[in-house]
Amino acid sequence: MAEKKKGTRRANGESAIYFGADGRWHARVPMGYKDNGEPYRRHLTRKTRDDLVEEVKKLEKQRDGGSAQQPGKAWTVEKWLWHWVENIAKPTVSENTYDGYEVAVRVHLAPGVGKHRLDRLQPEHLESLYRRMQANGERKAGTAHQAHRTARTALGEAVRRGYAAKNAAALAKPPRMEEDESEVEPYSVEEVQCLLLEANKRRNSARWMLALALGLRQGETLGLRWSDVDLGNEYLKLRRNRLRPRYEHGCPEASPCGRKAGYCPDKVQVRRETKNTKSRAGRRAVPLPGPLVAMLRAHAETQERERKAAGNLWVESDYVFTKPLGGPLSPNTDYHDWKRLLEDAGVRNARLHDARHTAATVLMLLGVPDRVIDQIMGWEPGTSASMRARYLHVPDAMLKDVARKIADAIWGPPETSPVDKNQDNER
Repeated sequence: MAEKKKGTRRANGESAIYFGADGRWHARVPMGYKDNGEPYRRHLTRKTRDDLVEEVKKLEKQRDGGSAQQPGKAWTVEKWLWHWVENIAKPTVSENTYDGYEVAVRVHLAPGVGKHRLDRLQPEHLESLYRRMQANGERKAGTAHQAHRTARTALGEAVRRGYAAKNAAALAKPPRMEEDESEVEPYSVEEVQCLLLEANKRRNSARWMLALALGLRQGETLGLRWSDVDLGNEYLKLRRNRLRPRYEHGCPEASPCGRKAGYCPDKVQVRRETKNTKSRAGRRAVPLPGPLVAMLRAHAETQERERKAAGNLWVESDYVFTKPLGGPLSPNTDYHDWKRLLEDAGVRNARLHDARHTAATVLMLLGVPDRVIDQIMGWEPGTSASMRARYLHVPDAMLKDVARKIADAIWGPPETSPVDKNQDNER
């Protein structure tokens, strides 16, 4: 830091302090270089030289420590969120995770708090946004939670890079999740049997039993290929997930179809069909019960007949579950098929993912060891305990049985009436 004097040159990187014609002290602090390679200097001004020197020292310390604002205009929250989601998150996360981030930024965060400066965003700004999202019941708490998780991740990266001193989202209180939003009631054995009877009347009936009996996720089931299935040894290997399709317009710009990209007559698929399972727990072998093996054998025979009947129209692929003319099933079509299955079977409405809760609970009732349940469900060792707490539901009959055992242990078995004793003697 040096005071500017006529006829002298400052060393490179040295701050300049001078008294201006406006009667104030000014400083030019070198901060690095802009994106185009030009030097960047921060301008400071104070009434007294001592006050200015103090500010210059603080700024130089931040610069040297890497925590000062980078050259250029200050980040707004909106500008940072879009930079983060497109340039930092997109290359490193899965397509589905990116989609969730992008929707949260585009629909909620950018319009809601995007005008604030990044380094001045407060927890209260986000909490106000969450309340507005839930106003008049327009948004569920789960939607606000998704926006909150996205903001926390994006702002955490901003803090790590020195663009903000604190993570406002980490300090903000997300909305309370209502019990009815997170409560899951698994299907009973009777309901599963009703679904099985109805599913047997449809194409791809084995697809639903993989969900109800083994708890396979939608992406795992739709991404399953025959090369992953070993019917002779009665098991299958899960290696990949089916991704939701994403389309772009294929119609000419001069005469656009006027529809959304997914409904464009000339739409172009711009996303790969599947992705390999990243986690070690997700890549797993799952045993096949005998009846399910029989269903898959019958399904393979039906698929072969469909292939022959379709002839040249058949879209060749190795997928276990396909469209009537071959090719992978769309997750959106699969979702609507599930809803129709529930309606036709007369079973209460629930998410397809709730079938996974059903499968986990059945495994528990059968006395399957926790470690085996974890493998079948594909839970990571570090999170398996918390996942079991979420997915394993204790039926009322089991609670009553435990209550009876406690009563017998503490108060003793109930006394048998004389009539019951006579009946026992007659037996």
